[in-house]
Amino acid sequence: MPHAQVKIRRALISVSDKTGLVEFAQMLRKHGVEILSTGGSAKMLTDAGIPVKEVAEHTGFPEMLDGRVKTLHPVIHGGLLGRRNDQAHMVAMKEHGIDPIDLLVVNLYPFERTVAGGGDFETCIENIDIGGPALIRAAAKNHDWVAVVTDPEDQAAVAEEMEASGGSVTGTLRKKLAARAYARTAAYDAAISTWFAAEVGEAFPSSLALGGSLRQTLRYGENPHQQAAFYVSAPTSATVRPGIATATQIQGKELSYNNLNDTDAAFELVSEFDRTAVAIIKHANPCGVAVADSLVAAWQKALRCDPVSAFGGIIAVNRTLDAAIAEEIGKLFAEVVIAPDADAEARKVLSSKKNLRVLLTGGMPDPAEAGMTFRSVAGGFLLQSRDNGRIGRRDLKVATKRAPTEQELTDLLLAFTVCKHVKSNAIVYAKDGATVGIGAGQMSRVDSSRIAARKAADAAAAAGLSEPLTTGSVVASDAFFPFADGLLAAAEAGATAVIQPGGSVRDQEVIDAADEKGLAMVFSGMRHFRH
Repeated sequence: MPHAQVKIRRALISVSDKTGLVEFAQMLRKHGVEILSTGGSAKMLTDAGIPVKEVAEHTGFPEMLDGRVKTLHPVIHGGLLGRRNDQAHMVAMKEHGIDPIDLLVVNLYPFERTVAGGGDFETCIENIDIGGPALIRAAAKNHDWVAVVTDPEDQAAVAEEMEASGGSVTGTLRKKLAARAYARTAAYDAAISTWFAAEVGEAFPSSLALGGSLRQTLRYGENPHQQAAFYVSAPTSATVRPGIATATQIQGKELSYNNLNDTDAAFELVSEFDRTAVAIIKHANPCGVAVADSLVAAWQKALRCDPVSAFGGIIAVNRTLDAAIAEEIGKLFAEVVIAPDADAEARKVLSSKKNLRVLLTGGMPDPAEAGMTFRSVAGGFLLQSRDNGRIGRRDLKVATKRAPTEQELTDLLLAFTVCKHVKSNAIVYAKDGATVGIGAGQMSRVDSSRIAARKAADAAAAAGLSEPLTTGSVVASDAFFPFADGLLAAAEAGATAVIQPGGSVRDQEVIDAADEKGLAMVFSGMRHFRH
């Protein structure tokens, strides 16, 4: 167990982030602490009138190699690692002129910020800290006797204990700081290794390190008995993907685990469209998606698809929120609205909905951008490239006697794009730039077809229409139809054209059924399972 109290007599300060440094050093000096320091930290403290002993003077060895070697010295590491209750350690330290160091204040070269700022390869390499992590790990290992501060936010806790005790730090705090220190060096190394792997084109390195910084501790996870938190990963390039990690919450209640998961799904979906688009999400599945010439027009078309499921949903748009759509959103109970931005009028309108969470991301993600997704499994995790596959008209192969019309073709591409974001087995009906029926997550594709058609009939009835929304629609399937029954169910619902990947041993059977029903069918050659 760490020693209950350690009197701080000597501190080593070498920081990149100098937030609050002068005030903290003034507190140390008030308690008679000798301060060792280097470079910019030493200059800042000296300029503030705080006595500092340069590390080079302390070690008797000059800083060299453009600052690459300054704290890598036995006098420094011995002062951090020596156990004060070990007689042999103390004898060796005295013999070699090593004075104990009781407090280490170090934060690392800004590698992550350099990468995010678009630094070239050599600049990023030069911002890989070597001495800092070595110092931190040494101090954290010997937390029985040494306190280590790796974040300016932790200075306050150390100062509070020293002020209360006349210059000492408790074992409880030293142990907590040690845990934070190792987490910081681990995340730092993870950021470097991930960046380096990308630089050499290694998608799946033999050892994979994951790191992130805590953004928010959540009230609970998917259910109240589960714990949860939101972490943000370090950037591996100058391009930071806009989304929930970049978003500013301008109003509303605290975000939950489910809010964050669903909002991410909604924003990724709406980013797929070049035209003005709205997506309404419930439990990570879309319940209405539409494109139009204005946000409010797209909203009305998207909401018509499944107004019952839309209640309490997540709303994503790919344009700046304006007053017109803000007024419409205000008529429906929603959990979250996410957008790249919002104008002053929209903010004013939405502010009346105090509990509505509004997130502004500052931009839209690129749906074609490469990246990785993770999923945990027992004893490990699965890693795969993001599903950034997209198809266009030139990628489609007409499989039936009848080719789709221009309007059918436009709607087929929209439906297939939405399919990519629907849990498999996925069936999506679309008409006139909007989804009109969505079947998600069923064990049978024919069940997904029937559920989507039933929901479309319910939506039509709610809108006072005499026939289902799927009449005259097109239909998309995320994977091939293994049998003709799924396609026949779509035909029964009123679909006139079909898009599917193709590739089944029974493709000809499905093609023949489509021809018999007079349907146009195209093969995309690309599957979009989403599990």
